[in-house]
Amino acid sequence: MLRRFVRMLVHVITSTFFRRIDVAGLENVPETGAVIFAGNHPNALMDGWLLTAKCGRWPLHFMASAKLWEFPLLGPLMTASGAVPVYRREEHGDDADNSRAFEKLYEVMEAGQTMGVFPEGISHAESQLVKLKTGTARIALAVAARGKTEVSIVPCGLNYIHRHRFRSQVLIEFGEPIVVGAEWAERYRNDEREAVLALTELLADALRAVTLNAPDWSTIRKAQIARRLYKPSSVELSPQQYVELNRRFIDGYLRVVDHPDMQEFQNAAENYQARLEMLGLKDYQLRQEIPPGTAIRKALSRFLTMLVLLPIAIPGGLLHLPVGWIASLVGERFSYEMDDIATLKVFATILLLPVIYIAVATLVGLNFGWLIGLVTLVLLFLSFAASVRLLEAETNLLVSMLAVLRLARFSEDVKELREERAALVAQVRALADRFADPETPRMFTRDDFGRR
Repeated sequence: MLRRFVRMLVHVITSTFFRRIDVAGLENVPETGAVIFAGNHPNALMDGWLLTAKCGRWPLHFMASAKLWEFPLLGPLMTASGAVPVYRREEHGDDADNSRAFEKLYEVMEAGQTMGVFPEGISHAESQLVKLKTGTARIALAVAARGKTEVSIVPCGLNYIHRHRFRSQVLIEFGEPIVVGAEWAERYRNDEREAVLALTELLADALRAVTLNAPDWSTIRKAQIARRLYKPSSVELSPQQYVELNRRFIDGYLRVVDHPDMQEFQNAAENYQARLEMLGLKDYQLRQEIPPGTAIRKALSRFLTMLVLLPIAIPGGLLHLPVGWIASLVGERFSYEMDDIATLKVFATILLLPVIYIAVATLVGLNFGWLIGLVTLVLLFLSFAASVRLLEAETNLLVSMLAVLRLARFSEDVKELREERAALVAQVRALADRFADPETPRMFTRDDFGRR
């Protein structure tokens, strides 16, 4: 019962936090047998939840710090989710004995179940994969060497668009599985160290193929500027296309970074981006002129959406404010590390909201009848959904109004920037035609570029 509740909870959290979740390569996930889902780790707790919600297998067992079981409400949820406690040597010293934890994981694998691992070892904000730990390879090889089953390691790329932003987008890409069977087991028996290092390097290559990697954030920024200018205005990118186009521009830029034409374009593009930021504008706002009447109609539509949602959102909003304050307090007071702060805040929120909703519904039911109490409970959950939509509508309305005001106020600068942008668009498309790998299929047709 508790496991089903945890599974439902994970789906609710991920679908609420993200506006859109795209999944690619799900056909690479074996339907049966032992599987290790090995993902990059850019977004702390959310990474595990997304894999749990979207990998297509259940339960997904994770290794987690044993200290999380010290919290009375958190411990049972961790156990119900299939997590296995691991004792870190830096926290427990010589008492850190994980033999039972690894034996549990071996049993999970040999039972044909699944586990999730983040081989980088830590959640981080680097522009590329950090060096992988060897633990994932050691577990897979140790299980294979026991001779009861082979293990498939599925590389998982978690590619976020504005990873910390509420109601953003994410692409989860599953690569081709690495099958660790009899051949790998024999290599492991003959030379444990060589086999572990070889499998770890193979996994690192597989993870790079499903993630966005660059030597630094400056390179990613340059690629994103070029990608925005290159993309046809008529095309809306899915998260998968967004990541793939960024990946192509990063690879292309690194191949010809020293070419004079590339350097000339990069200097002009960065100057253009700097002028945009000085005026508080975004590139998409200059792609085509929006008539004042159209802008007003869009703003009015979003304002009316807010008016419709407001009466539904207000009751829930009165309860959400104290919950947010309590969750923040719990995270700051009872955590040891930065990642724990986020974990405890989220868990405090998802535990408190249902409790408060049920308490309010019970109070209403005792005074006005249980049918009214049940209706109140349903309305409170609807109010939460309305609050989320209202927040989106408010943000969109504010962005639209600010954009209209800035475009009107800086009309002369905007006119110059549009001309500058048109020249950069022609320049980046010519560079792409010149330097792109001819073997790689193009993402856009000539019709896409010609359409307004």
